Amino acid sequence: MVRPYTMKGHKRRKKSEEDKYDREDEGHEQVDEEHPDGYDEDYQGQEEEAVHEMEGIPIGLSDRNLKKPGVIFVLEKASLEVAKVGKSYQILNSDDHTNFLKKNNKNPGDYRPDIVHQALLSILDSPLTKAGRLRAVYVKTEKGVLFEVKPHVRLPRTYKRFSGIMLQLLQKLSITAAGKHEKLLRVIKSPVTQYLPVNSRKIGFSYSSDKLVKMRNHVAPIGDDVDLVFVVGAMAHGKIDTDYTDDFIAISGYPMSAARCIARICEALEDKWDIS
Repeated sequence: MVRPYTMKGHKRRKKSEEDKYDREDEGHEQVDEEHPDGYDEDYQGQEEEAVHEMEGIPIGLSDRNLKKPGVIFVLEKASLEVAKVGKSYQILNSDDHTNFLKKNNKNPGDYRPDIVHQALLSILDSPLTKAGRLRAVYVKTEKGVLFEVKPHVRLPRTYKRFSGIMLQLLQKLSITAAGKHEKLLRVIKSPVTQYLPVNSRKIGFSYSSDKLVKMRNHVAPIGDDVDLVFVVGAMAHGKIDTDYTDDFIAISGYPMSAARCIARICEALEDKWDIS
């Protein structure tokens, strides 16, 4: 049987879809040997309908103030796993992929990418960030992929569009600003410690910690000559296990969402640094 040819118009359309994102991606930094998270060779660029097409994402307004102490957030164990569901690659979540996950002997309750979405919005929406005190945000997925989120990025408010951005990021390894070549999100090499300031103080958070503190009281005596790094879990269950934190604390006697924990951190620092 003769193999059918594809339509010429379809070829041109596919090429334009692949080229219109980040034309400088040919020189981007690779993670591991091929693709992060064990993706297939033919995975990148396929089934483009699963990605919310856009020329980039907008930049938010903030006052960058590098002369004053700043804050870095590290979100650990984020649920951002990509799989081919039907004919398209998607970010797995417990609402839309329950049957798929059960068929693959996975617990749907563990697939909560909405948690990292809410956590990032909590960070980026805070007066702390708008005052220019946020230095960077790093997200490490459950599968070990590490990516950076620039402080002045404006992420989509709805989960559906956020999921499309995350899928595009894990496929293309970077997302550029609208109308510019600046990479607002990019996959980077592990470990995260190589990107943290040498003199920074690294604080981890866990409900199971025996050290229960009030966040305002905890940050009040810290001098203004060091940057602060806060490590927060972005998963539905369990606790983070890191070897680079200086301290592990609990800030409530009750379990808290990542977004609520971050809100308390930001509010305490806003009080400390008189940001309103």
